[in-house]
Amino acid sequence: MMQNLPFEPEFEQAYKELASTLENSTLFQKKPEFRKALQVVSVPERVIQFRVVWEDDKGQVQINRGYRVQFNSALGPYKGGLRFHPTVNLSILKFLGFEQIFKNALTGLNMGGGKGGSDFDPKGKTDNEIRRFCVSFMTELCKHIGADTDVPAGDIGVTGREVGFMFGQYKKIRNQWEGVLTGKGGSWGGSLIRPEATGYGVVYYVEHMIQHASGGKESFAGKRVAISGSGNVAQYAALKVIELGGSVISLSDSQGALVLNGEEGSFTAEEINTIAEIKVQRKQIAELATQAAFSSKFKYIPGARPWTNIAGRIDVALPSATQNEVSGDEAKALIAAGCKFIAEGSNMGSTQEAIDVFEAHRDANPGAAAIWYAPGKAANAGGVAVSGLEMAQNSARVNWSREEVDSRLKKIMEDCFNNGLATAKEYVTPAEGVLPSLVAGSNIAGFTKVAEAMKEHGDWW
Repeated sequence: MMQNLPFEPEFEQAYKELASTLENSTLFQKKPEFRKALQVVSVPERVIQFRVVWEDDKGQVQINRGYRVQFNSALGPYKGGLRFHPTVNLSILKFLGFEQIFKNALTGLNMGGGKGGSDFDPKGKTDNEIRRFCVSFMTELCKHIGADTDVPAGDIGVTGREVGFMFGQYKKIRNQWEGVLTGKGGSWGGSLIRPEATGYGVVYYVEHMIQHASGGKESFAGKRVAISGSGNVAQYAALKVIELGGSVISLSDSQGALVLNGEEGSFTAEEINTIAEIKVQRKQIAELATQAAFSSKFKYIPGARPWTNIAGRIDVALPSATQNEVSGDEAKALIAAGCKFIAEGSNMGSTQEAIDVFEAHRDANPGAAAIWYAPGKAANAGGVAVSGLEMAQNSARVNWSREEVDSRLKKIMEDCFNNGLATAKEYVTPAEGVLPSLVAGSNIAGFTKVAEAMKEHGDWW
């Protein structure tokens, strides 16, 4: 078992979620030697921590902490985002990197797992301050990454702007143009569909959930979909839901939730684009609450998440903001509102209590439909999948069309769903009439792929 780490609660939560799933399946009965693999994979191959010294616009020196957790390279170069946010610490990055190992394995692409970032807060900073921070951050990070070693991407607080600043500094120091970062600008090595990929991918994944659970009789058409967050993931998930005929009934940010007034209607694509513009300006959606076009149609609730504040039925919930954004009580409220499908656009979006509630309702109560929950490592794998496709395009010095990338993304998400479903049926046989556990299936499928590669490399025996 892993040593107790009370000072790393997020990582411990992620570890226990995986370990308990493996223990409660037949995996260790069929392959007892895999217990050793779990011990090995839970320790990062390398943790890099460094100081980042930069100068603000007033000429004052500022200091932040920088990190890169290179967790596992069994399947390929370390791959995972960089997060710039004041809450960033080693526990959060270890949890994200640990999840990334198995998420990347589920895509079927040759990528290991890692994560990094800094406690730097880009909100309220000028473009010049952000540029100077990124230059200082990459001056140290460039010693530890490379196209065949470690390929970071964006995450919370790291957009195409930050990626551009960091790529420029990497190129100057290393004198190399290579696909060392993903999420690059479209005119200099970026992939089409990359900004949309996580949001599109979670919707494609849920499409398969709906079709499987309904025997092919239902789709997103007519579904009322609650979404949290208002960044890239939430925006593009909302746009795809609308495109497929569903209604988006909520969005949110760290300051509060914007929910539909009443039980009819939906956010429109134009309203989603207005929110996107607000976010580019690093503003809060609270500013929209005072605009007549929004205040008549939506209700803004300061300091709240959307799950318990929506009028009427909820068919699908897509947590797409940050970790632990659905509590056990909120999970019960979603079920009471009629929610049938929950899939995480964010990483570890549900607390363990919420997951337990969702999993307990896979067997339908008398007269009620079953609840089906998909963990982030499966449902939001679309982002890193298209990052992997960007790496492939960079290596071949080619650019695929939007249609080509989208087609590949759809296939990856379909394979991810089918792999988790088949693995759940193999190792966690559900009772008759109970939906297979996508939590168990995804965890076991990702873990076994990584463990088998590590064994062949001699990492455990």
